[in-house]
Amino acid sequence: MTTTQLEPITLTHLDWLEAEAIHILREVAGQCAHPALLFSGGKDSLVLLRLAEKAFRPASFPFPLLHIDTGHNYGEVLELRDRRAAELGERLLVRTLDDSLARGTIVLQRPDQGRNAFQSITLLEAVAEFGFDALIGGARRDEEKARAKERVFSFRDAFGAWDPKSQRPELWDLYNARIHPGEHIRAFPISNWTELDVWQYIEREGLELPEIYFAHEREVVRRGGALVPVTALTPSRPGEQVERISVRFRTVGDIPCTAPVASRAATVAEIIAETATTSLTERGATRLDDQTSEASMEQRKKEGYF
Repeated sequence: MTTTQLEPITLTHLDWLEAEAIHILREVAGQCAHPALLFSGGKDSLVLLRLAEKAFRPASFPFPLLHIDTGHNYGEVLELRDRRAAELGERLLVRTLDDSLARGTIVLQRPDQGRNAFQSITLLEAVAEFGFDALIGGARRDEEKARAKERVFSFRDAFGAWDPKSQRPELWDLYNARIHPGEHIRAFPISNWTELDVWQYIEREGLELPEIYFAHEREVVRRGGALVPVTALTPSRPGEQVERISVRFRTVGDIPCTAPVASRAATVAEIIAETATTSLTERGATRLDDQTSEASMEQRKKEGYF
């Protein structure tokens, strides 16, 4: 009698990261009564969407998709957001800062003031409106110093605030989502991923992305060490020279706070090669609002930011 020897299964680092993320998504669904997945149409949230497909299909997601729209987002990103939600047949909830402005819960000092920092107000209003007890986001620890302090299950108090000294231990990947009424959890399934991991996963899965992630020509001005796109919301200033160069966006957010980088990487493979050799962090190179203060992100997170 002969026995058949099975070939050992070799898992890649993307297989391990994917398995961990799927486990986290299922933990949120199992422990929380009313979660939501934050979905903007950006690259990290599109990766989350694919992971949710693998975690829960053929059933529908056990949570809706939620986007907090500043009203100053790139149209290409919003178009893909709406289309992917429709293709999957999933419920997409959109709450805008214009809603909060109309209610008077957000007051801008001037019409052209950046809106990104005010997203936490509209987000917390959505949490109260729908009774969410968990929000699933695409933040990663390699993005920024404050994000590196955060647990996979990040506890938020009744005011939506994050306290790095009050986070729960996660030994042996055991997650605790127990909360009191009014509190909630922020869960980050791709917390342990890097920007390079994200792009390699996008290549492996063949994910569609907004075109602004790839090299294209755009008018920019050089300001404070960054390339600022010339748009109706971010016009050039007197004395600035407008240049038309090849750029791409590494991260996509509110137009006034998101800068592209000079690049000719027009394919995912070229972006992977470029990402593997860059010495600048993703947000440090492209998020103008993160450059105003070393502690700006941590302070905003304490106020309820993503």
